[in-house]
Amino acid sequence: MKFTFDHNNINVLDLEKSIDFYKEALGFEVMRTKEASDGSFILKFLGDGFTSHSLELTWLKDRTEAYNLGENEFHLAVRVDDFDAAYEHHKKTGCICYENKAMGIYFIIDPDGYWTEILPKK
Repeated sequence: MKFTFDHNNINVLDLEKSIDFYKEALGFEVMRTKEASDGSFILKFLGDGFTSHSLELTWLKDRTEAYNLGENEFHLAVRVDDFDAAYEHHKKTGCICYENKAMGIYFIIDPDGYWTEILPKK
């Protein structure tokens, strides 16, 4: 038996704002969409264009309050080929929420408070 990663899911309050964030910050594009026949939810799967792994954004029609992320002890992680350019881009857009210069990494935060770790290419 062998398992492989397929996708990660996060719930978002403003679907278009989240899509715009992931496109601007990380270059992710919408790869596919699933909408409930009754309009109760929309799923948008974002991809990086290189791997088969995707990020599923779930929007729930009846949700009006921000999600409680607890202590937010989870995150996504991405590698970037030009770490310095990515850092400058994220600094300019104001989405860096934490830096660990000793480890050579930093984190960005999306509109719903989810963190993404930015790693240099190995």
